[in-house]
Amino acid sequence: MTSINPIIPGFAPDPSCIKVGDWYFLVNSTFHFFPGLPIYASQDLVSWTQIGNAINRPGALSLAKSRTKPVTQDNGCVLLAAGGLYAPTIRFHDGTFFVDVWSNNWSDPVYFKFDGIDPSIFFDDDGKVYIHGANNVGGSSAVTNFEVDINTGELLSPERVLWSGTGGLYPEGPHIYKKDGWYYLMISEGGTLEGHMVTIARSKGIWGPYEECPHNPILSARGTDEYIQHTGHCDAFQDGDGNWVGVCLGVRKDGEGRFVMGRETFLTRGNWDEDWPSFDPVKLDPTGLEPKQGYVSPTAAPNVEFLYIRDYDMTRYSILEGGALITLTPSATDLSHPEMSPTFIGRRQRLLKGESSATVKEGQDSWAGKHVKTGLACYKDEFRYARIYYDASISAVVFELNHFLQEKMKTQTHPVKIASTLSLKIEYTEQDYHLSFRSEQSSSGSWKTLGVVDTLDLTGSDYVGPVIGVFAVAEGPEARVDVLDFTVN
Repeated sequence: MTSINPIIPGFAPDPSCIKVGDWYFLVNSTFHFFPGLPIYASQDLVSWTQIGNAINRPGALSLAKSRTKPVTQDNGCVLLAAGGLYAPTIRFHDGTFFVDVWSNNWSDPVYFKFDGIDPSIFFDDDGKVYIHGANNVGGSSAVTNFEVDINTGELLSPERVLWSGTGGLYPEGPHIYKKDGWYYLMISEGGTLEGHMVTIARSKGIWGPYEECPHNPILSARGTDEYIQHTGHCDAFQDGDGNWVGVCLGVRKDGEGRFVMGRETFLTRGNWDEDWPSFDPVKLDPTGLEPKQGYVSPTAAPNVEFLYIRDYDMTRYSILEGGALITLTPSATDLSHPEMSPTFIGRRQRLLKGESSATVKEGQDSWAGKHVKTGLACYKDEFRYARIYYDASISAVVFELNHFLQEKMKTQTHPVKIASTLSLKIEYTEQDYHLSFRSEQSSSGSWKTLGVVDTLDLTGSDYVGPVIGVFAVAEGPEARVDVLDFTVN
């Protein structure tokens, strides 16, 4: 049987999930990509469809300052901390979704004052609404809480510390649940890498004091040889039969340290005895959660899965037939810019083993003298990407690997004079990417591999996963690039 985990493969960190009627709704982080906060729907917790994005209108908020910042940790490891949209929570209350879902008729964001990360929302029985998140208090991290007017964002109470966790690094990703008269505060600790774990505490009042679960951590892969590692940032809910289930992030990590797909969304069976919850270790085939009608890879409504970088200019893109024809207007901004938005449109890489491809149509006179570069890229952030493209200024196909932080750069050039079209392809496994091209002048129709990238070069201590897309860069007056049959697996 095909494994069902991860239920949302590829770039899908920080999941939050709820059940409303016969449907489950799930949301993930997106950081510096637009549209932000994808919403997925399912009726069986196994087969999912992306139905929209909560931040889907240019101008709703700006991602221009969502640059990726290298942060050196205590162990010397450099964490690539992406800015932007972090760790959303989805909840349903009095007929309204927060984050709203199912149509694309989202409201503009309601802002509230909070100098922290990972805010979550809790609707209490008495009608009060609380926001809790991770904050720095007196030089150390803790989970704080405050009452809020959900319609205006006005704070209705002081912000107070609830719990600092069990002593692990970075207590974050909090969610509050109310059960049998107790408030349960579930958080993640240990950082989002090897030490990641889920812990929990409870109190008779929302403001505490909170007592720790004697069995913490209630979910973690640290210190194990499990294939799925870094598990944490969990959200708990009950399925249609009343069973407890958890969604969490994790990575598929091979024996040499590769986890190129980044943080993905996994499903695991939970149990809540009289006092405390716990979760099974995360497996590719979780016990008791087998698909009823077979596993189906996530699907998407038309065009909702396309991603852009930061504050994209919608006038640069024309999309027909779901990507069968994409017309790009190049800009002078390249993929390495930390704040501006290059001309780039992509989709998440969903498969460990698969391929993506596109065909570039030669612009003839419109490219003359404009130094047009256009092609296919596997992009994570401004520090790391691999790409294969046509450089009109030198009439050549170029392969590049850029890992600016490690000063690891490779390039290879092959002269090609195209008359009408040039096809580009990226094939991938867990171990490597193969970047190839084929021109219409090739009599054999065979592909020529121009570069190979070890996935270790795109694996790292980071927040994001690979997004594969087509891009166009040019100097001078506007040019036009037509891309045919863009596909991503």
